[in-house]
This record gives sequence, C-alpha cells and structure tokens, in this order.
Amino acid sequence: MNRIVERIPAQRRLPLAVYAATQLIFLVWWAAFYPGGMSYDSISYVWHVTTGHWMSNHSVAYDGLVWLSLQLTGDLALLTFAQSVAMAAALAYVVVTLRMFGVKGKWSFTAAVACAVLPSIGTFVIYVWKDVPFAIGAVVAFGAAGRLAARRLRGESQLRDKAFRNEIVMLFIGFLAMGLFRNNGLLVAVIAVPVLLLTLPKMRKWLLFATVVPVTIAALLQTVIYPAIGVITPTKDQVYAMNYADIAVVYGKVPQTFTQADKDLMAKVAPLSHWGGRAANCYNADWAMKKPMNRKLADQYNDQLIDLWFRVLKRTPDQMIAARVCRSHIAWSPFPGPVDKMGHTLISPPSVPKNLFGWADWNPEMADSPYRPILKIRPLNDQLHDAAFFAWKASKTPQLQWLLFRGAIWCYAAYAVVLAFSRRNRTWAPVALLSIPLALQLTVVAANPAPLARYMFAPMFLGILTLPLIGAKPRFGKGSKPQPEQQEPKKETATPDPEPEPEPVA
Repeated sequence: MNRIVERIPAQRRLPLAVYAATQLIFLVWWAAFYPGGMSYDSISYVWHVTTGHWMSNHSVAYDGLVWLSLQLTGDLALLTFAQSVAMAAALAYVVVTLRMFGVKGKWSFTAAVACAVLPSIGTFVIYVWKDVPFAIGAVVAFGAAGRLAARRLRGESQLRDKAFRNEIVMLFIGFLAMGLFRNNGLLVAVIAVPVLLLTLPKMRKWLLFATVVPVTIAALLQTVIYPAIGVITPTKDQVYAMNYADIAVVYGKVPQTFTQADKDLMAKVAPLSHWGGRAANCYNADWAMKKPMNRKLADQYNDQLIDLWFRVLKRTPDQMIAARVCRSHIAWSPFPGPVDKMGHTLISPPSVPKNLFGWADWNPEMADSPYRPILKIRPLNDQLHDAAFFAWKASKTPQLQWLLFRGAIWCYAAYAVVLAFSRRNRTWAPVALLSIPLALQLTVVAANPAPLARYMFAPMFLGILTLPLIGAKPRFGKGSKPQPEQQEPKKETATPDPEPEPEPVA
C-alpha cells in the first residue's frame, strides 16, 4: 500500500484522498436509499420526460439527465450515482484551493468528509433533485473563486498561464451549472460578479466572461431556445405566484390602503376573505395559490394583477419588503418560523409514499406508469437502510435544525471566518470567496416560495468548507505576507552608441 501511495505525486495525494473518502461515504448513502431520495418534484421530472410533457417550470437540463438515465438503464440510480461522483470531485477541487491559502491537509480533509457524513447534506447529494447539480456548481465556483483570490495573494494577478485559464473555465462551469439547474440560478452570477470585480481588479475582463456569458446562455435557453423546441412554458400563475402572495400579505396587514377598484380585481380570482385570510400568510406562498384561488382566472387577469402589485409596492414598500423578508427567512434566520403557518423548516424525507406524493391519486399517467415500480426506495441492504434512516431522522432533532438543516448560520460562519482571515493577512482578496455564499443567500431572499431547507444546502457546503481557514497559515512567496502585484517588465529602448571622440591631430 505504501508503495502505491509513494507512486502518486505528493501534490495529488490530498485531493485523491478526499475524493476517495467522500465518494465512499456517498456510496453508503446511495446504497441505503437506492436508487435515490425523491420528492414531489422528482415525480414531476419523471412525468415530464416519460409522457411528453417537457416543461420549463423546472430545470429542462435536469429533466434531460433524468431522461438519459431512464433511457440508458430504465432507472434513476445512474443519475444519483453520477451526482455523487461530481460532488466528491468538487470537494476534492476545493480542498486543493484551501491548500493555496495555507490550510493543513488534515483540516481540509476533515471539512470535506463532514460534508459527506452529515445526514442532512450527505443524503441530499443522492436525491433526484435539480438542486443537487445546482449545489455542485456552487461548490465548483467557490473553489475557482478561491484559486483566483490566492493568485492575487501571490502577486500573480496579471499572469495568464494555463492554470489561470483553467480557473476561469471552472468558474464559468460553476456559474453555468447554477443557471441551468435552477430557473433563478443565473441571479447568483449577477449578484456575485460585483464582489469578484472589486476583490480581483486585475482580472475583470476574464471575470466578466466567466459570469456574463453563463447568464446570457441560461437566459437565452429559458426565453428563446426552450420554447422554440417545443418545451412548454410555465403559465403566468406559476411564474407570478409569489407576486400574488405579496399582494395577499399586504392586504391582510393594511386592507385600508386598497382601493375599491383593487378589491374588485382581486375578487375576480378569489374571495376577499381568502386574500385577507389564509392567503395572507407571509411564510408560505403556496397558501395563496390553493382553493378558492381560481388559478385559470389568475392567469387571465395576470397583467392587471402585476400592475396592482406595482401599485401596492409604490404605496406601501415597507409592507411589501416585509412580506418578502418574512417568506425568505430560511435564507437569513438560523431559527424556524411558526409551525401553524408552515414557517418551520420544510425537510423532505428520503422516502416515497405509495401514492407518489399524491401524483398517483390524480394523474392516471403516473398511476399507471410503467416506471411506477422504480419510483420507490429499494435499498441494496435493508440493515444499512435502517441505520441510515435512523441517522437521518435523528439529525432532524428540532434543537439541532439550526445547525444541520438551515444554511443561514453557515453563511454567517463563512463571512466571519473569511473576513477574519482577510484582516489577519491585511488583504481583501480572500473576500472573493464570499461572493458565492453571499449571492446564494441574497438570491433566496429575492425570490423564495417557502422555507424549504434544500434552497440553502449549497451555503451549508460552503460554510463548512471555510472553517479550516481559521487556523490557516499562508505562505506567499518567500515571506508570510501577500506579495505585491507583479509588474509587466518595461521594454528597454535602444540608445545609440556614443560617437567616438575625434583623434587629436598630430
């Protein structure tokens, strides 16, 4: 064994060890919950791709991966296995990034393994969910941003070598993955880019390429290409459900600010008692869209309802902002909201009910689907499943959810650790690392339907991975301080040889 290790180049031993360890742990979760954890959305993906109902209300790219797995194997296990491979590789990539900041291998190894061992995010990796590749993209972008920051610390911001190009490509891939696998994922790049431009000033052209181009690709796919190839566009009531919920929350708080014309419009799609009652729950937008809300009429009157939303925003911006902040508390609050309003942390268990989360009750295509037999947990070992499920249920202990299922605390931990590291080393360059968790957090604050834990799992990975920076002892160049930026060598101008002095005349 020692001989095998000795043959591996020293600089590759740590990432290979991290990959092997985390991959093994993910495989344990995968075997325990084979072919993978599922939710209501997972059944939606299968319905999309097996019945010809391709829709862009979810990630079309992820639907494509579901379709590919079913076509190649007739099952979903290939997809969830591939997710485990990609996440293990992403964690290994970040560990090498941390080494560039002076983090000891044993600490970065421990952080990466913790990401795989924790039942909350370890099991998440093997779910049939578009949020999984989204989170993988976030980890990759975090690692790439860190390498660019380390480059500046070494005084190599202007060096355009192969390693630099690879770092830009990985940043590009990370942002593209987030844009492809979550419909509002392109906002992450939009929010992250100002931080990157400020902290990495001599790489701005390349940073704009790695952020603007993925955003453009994702936007063109959603607005032009998908509709052109026949992918069904979401209805207006699906797209603007949170706007309707905003109106309801404000109406429930300050109904006197609504004119009679406003109330007449609202009454066309739902009774005012619904708008000011159940729909006015600021914690969960789904309450507004359930009966007696007439969603077909909401779609019909959508333009007028959106005009009303802007009027309400103009009249009572404080109430509108409060509604959004309340609904997005999963993004900023370490602690859950009231259970009676579904403000508690919404966690999807790694199990599948017989009615497929209700799909088999109302949808005959899924009730009689030839794929129904595979849409359940079929563990490769029953004892392993029992142990893994026990560990997962134990992790749901209410007093521990702030740590194990809510990403906000991990965002704040990342901010504290990185800012302390920056202050200790008298440079703002490491703040580039925070561009990703900050953007993830603000994206959820901007638009979030309910306090679903999975929306903040990506920041959990990043927060845990920043912890080893606490004891990092960077060595940049010859000393322990960041090196000054290298200046491009000035071209020497040729000077004419001096004319020889005339020889004296004899």
